[in-house]
Amino acid sequence: MDLNRGGIKVFSGNANMELAKNICKELEVPFGCCEVGQFSDGEIFVNINETVRGCDVFIIQPTCSPVNDNLMESLILIDAFKRASAGRINAVIPYYGYSKIGCRFIDRIGNR
Repeated sequence: MDLNRGGIKVFSGNANMELAKNICKELEVPFGCCEVGQFSDGEIFVNINETVRGCDVFIIQPTCSPVNDNLMESLILIDAFKRASAGRINAVIPYYGYSKIGCRFIDRIGNR
């Protein structure tokens, strides 16, 4: 069974596109073409401009400021690639903005 039928494709949202392009350059993999934007009412849209059917898709998207917008953008990207029949979808999150919440909460209520 060939798990890597369609190859690897790397995409990014708007949070840090330069990081994703540098990763692609190091891996010698082309940077995927997709458009991520907002409608006039603020809702996020994704338009994938190439076929990803059966491919391993990597989405590089940190959740830097604004955290909520970038996290929502990541979720919509994942949904768009799922609907486009990507073989596997891998979210690469170099910085996860909500990772510190648990530590602060535990410090306030004592040791667990």
